[in-house]
Amino acid sequence: MPIQPSIYLDNAATTPMDERVLEAMLPFFTSHFGNPSSVHSHGRNARVALEKARKKVAGLLHVSPGEITFTSGGTEADNTAIWGAIAAYDIQHIITSPLEHHAVLHVVEQAAKNNNIRLSLLKVDAQGSIDLNELEKLLDQKVSTMVSLMHGNNEIGNILDLKAISDLCQQYSAYFHSDTVQTIGHYPLDLQQLSVHAIAGSAHKFHGPKGVGFLYTNKNKKIPPMIGGGSQERNMRGGTENIAAIIGMAQALEIAGQNQEHHRKEVEALKQYFKEKIKVAIPGVSFNGLSGNLAKSLYTVLNVSFPPSDNNQGMLLFQLDLAGISASGGSACSSGARLGSHVLQEIGADPSRENVRFSFSRFNTREEIDYTINKLRELYA
Repeated sequence: MPIQPSIYLDNAATTPMDERVLEAMLPFFTSHFGNPSSVHSHGRNARVALEKARKKVAGLLHVSPGEITFTSGGTEADNTAIWGAIAAYDIQHIITSPLEHHAVLHVVEQAAKNNNIRLSLLKVDAQGSIDLNELEKLLDQKVSTMVSLMHGNNEIGNILDLKAISDLCQQYSAYFHSDTVQTIGHYPLDLQQLSVHAIAGSAHKFHGPKGVGFLYTNKNKKIPPMIGGGSQERNMRGGTENIAAIIGMAQALEIAGQNQEHHRKEVEALKQYFKEKIKVAIPGVSFNGLSGNLAKSLYTVLNVSFPPSDNNQGMLLFQLDLAGISASGGSACSSGARLGSHVLQEIGADPSRENVRFSFSRFNTREEIDYTINKLRELYA
């Protein structure tokens, strides 16, 4: 009896941890277990490691270590940036898009409701693109404004022009926050060249551990903490730091930075290979958003729209799972909601078609792609 394969093509949800990351973390579970707020040698050793990790993350983003706050992940970082900006700068108008991750979208909706803030959702076309002219018109309102737009969309892969957005925000003195969870570790980000005030990162999206991330906040646009109760993280986040996870994140980001271009070419080639193979295997497939355009989308994400099928309607992900293939219908954070993808709904995706997000990493192989394509061909035979 053949062995059931285990093929993981849901890397936009989380990535497998690099063994070198685990190796870097292990001492901080055993011998280096001190609390970095303690003044004895165990605590001082932990503090040194913590600040080395902070310096490493800051260096890769070309910012000051004091501008990096370690968090429990991207969701906390996004929440802190948004609520902090509202509190610090009396934000009266928030501009975002309906395609944002719920870590942003739900927060700004709540802020608009509870804080009497005007909320503007930018229009998106059938490919999920926004209009910079509309953004500029909304910015010219003579009120304290925050713009929150993600760098890379986690479902359809669209990449935002951060430079163009940040320049507009600077021109109109708007606070600019970007959810960069899908791009940190995958694309070079020199924050010295961008007028961005806050970004969010999450380690498990670039082969680091879960439960740890960071928030960058520009030193000239400080915000108050969201979590009180201690003076940790330079009074930006109360609570004892998760040292082992932070060490792992810094190690994962360093590995990503050292091999970024090589990894990009490697994974982009897998995505292109998958795209060409699926077009031949199943006539009538198309690609949601800009995910089929390698120049304008995340090289890790391909969102495939399959033609209607009586055999597979509503069951394709289940059938793939039975075949040992893990993929996604949308954001993993919303998979239990049973409401479908808000991103695909907003761009008008055909509900009669099965939509599957395949997302790739440097741990995937062409053999895995071939197996997946063959299984899909069988399901649509």
